[in-house]
Amino acid sequence: MNLRSIDLNLLLVFDAVYTERSISRAALRLNLSQPAVSNALARLRDAVGDRLFVREGNRMAPTVRARSLREPVRHALHLLERGLRCDESFDFARSNREFVIAAEDYGETVVVPGIIDRIASAAPDIRLRIQPEAGTALERELREGTVDLAMDYFPLEADGFNSACVTTDSLVTLARIGHPGIGRELTLKTYAALGHVAVTPRLRSQPLIDLALAKRGLKRTIAITVPHFMSMPVIVQQSDLVCTLPRRMAELYCAHFRLQAFPVPMRTPNFPVYLIWHGSLDADPGHHWLRDHFIALCREL
Repeated sequence: MNLRSIDLNLLLVFDAVYTERSISRAALRLNLSQPAVSNALARLRDAVGDRLFVREGNRMAPTVRARSLREPVRHALHLLERGLRCDESFDFARSNREFVIAAEDYGETVVVPGIIDRIASAAPDIRLRIQPEAGTALERELREGTVDLAMDYFPLEADGFNSACVTTDSLVTLARIGHPGIGRELTLKTYAALGHVAVTPRLRSQPLIDLALAKRGLKRTIAITVPHFMSMPVIVQQSDLVCTLPRRMAELYCAHFRLQAFPVPMRTPNFPVYLIWHGSLDADPGHHWLRDHFIALCREL
């Protein structure tokens, strides 16, 4: 397929139909007539050689080919929109811009729900797409614009990037209610003797809790290692294992999984949470608006 033969307006139609799953709603979104949207979709189908969408009841369901095109088309439109935008203001009340946020599970659990609540009434058409922390790909994705913001426990110190510490948190330990090995208080001796659920450590770091134990000549008995904090409360609820995780996450899990929280029985430092973005977005009014909301929310936690 020759890109020069494609009217790029057809990609706007594709994106609208994919988002709305409806020709009529896509037409309203684009301020076009339904026949115009249908005609554009037919032209794109011919160019791509695929039906792209098939009718299932009252909705248009994407084909496998359409699903494979969704992310490249979305990213391309976002980059074009950002590149062509030269205004100094951002009409958040009318914007339907999508922002891509890379977040580990602390950001996804503690921060993102608050952001959604914070901007929902003021900017009802703003869309957030949350993707897992990018790891080694984060620097490239931020530089290329496929990720707008990232949340991480470590700053990105490469040239051209901004890392703002937006909050700190402490650690607590969770156990099931009525745990037979824990009395009214969790002692250091008991803590070291219990089996633990632990998060797979990042390559460049050792968990704060293990560093604190090592200073006392102690070591946890890790019964199971999991990739994310989110699975910990389910495991702890149904076993005699315990887990140590950020306080704000623990408070949420206690309420939903009927767990009890204990102070970690030794002094551990608070850990930082950073908001990270590429310097090329410093002057982008929409990006500035969103990160201001992130920073304000995090500092209210």
